Amino acid sequence: MSAHVFIAEDETSIVTLLKYNLEKEGHKVSFCENGEEALKQIKNKHPDLILMDWMLPDLSGVDICRNLKKDKKYNDIPIIMLTAKGEEEDKLKAFHTGADDYVTKPFSQKELNARIKSLLRRSKPQSSVDVVEFTDLKIDRITKRVYRNNTEISLGPTEFKLLDFFIKNPKRVYSREQLLNNVWGENIYVESRTVDVHIRRLRKAINIENTKPLIRTVRSAGYSLESWRSLGLINSLINPFLFMWFQLLKLKLIFANAAVGNL
Repeated sequence: MSAHVFIAEDETSIVTLLKYNLEKEGHKVSFCENGEEALKQIKNKHPDLILMDWMLPDLSGVDICRNLKKDKKYNDIPIIMLTAKGEEEDKLKAFHTGADDYVTKPFSQKELNARIKSLLRRSKPQSSVDVVEFTDLKIDRITKRVYRNNTEISLGPTEFKLLDFFIKNPKRVYSREQLLNNVWGENIYVESRTVDVHIRRLRKAINIENTKPLIRTVRSAGYSLESWRSLGLINSLINPFLFMWFQLLKLKLIFANAAVGNL
């Protein structure tokens, strides 16, 4: 099972060794040697698994772990602590802050690979699909790439998460509040109108030339991802209704004018 593994480690030799072996296993690898920068990159890239050194410049691995596990958007990312601290008390501290596994340096690469595979199996069930399609839209969750009509579309991190959420739950209407809770996270304060801004950006990105719109606005309810066939059916039902409504309105105006003329 290939995955995106993020390495937060300040020893260059260890990063080089880990990167080489992980890429040999088919994983995509990102890395950072600074604690604060690592936290920013993790939140931006949203990797599938993190290898975290305890002692990092600016912000410790334990503090990063604690920060991520408090945030609903990132608390499902498995974290393996890599450290020279081998005392039982240190291990307990790491587990209490949310680490999923603990490996002491120096470590066996084969053992680490086995632990990575085990955590990925638990966090990414076999039933989950890395590449999903909806009508002419395709999304690759591993590479974070999106295609429509085989044309690659550039999306920002938030727009990607929005689209991924919609594809998991197509044809269902979600309010702004529901989208905020599921995409941004319940503990993050964001104005509800922010959703509208990102929906507009997402629409603009995926509505490329010679394609049908896919995101439907449901007045006073929210948004949903619909196939163009569904949207066509909705329009086919709405348009005759509007036509009849206008005809009735015209008749009312005719009768009203006639009544005024008879006065």
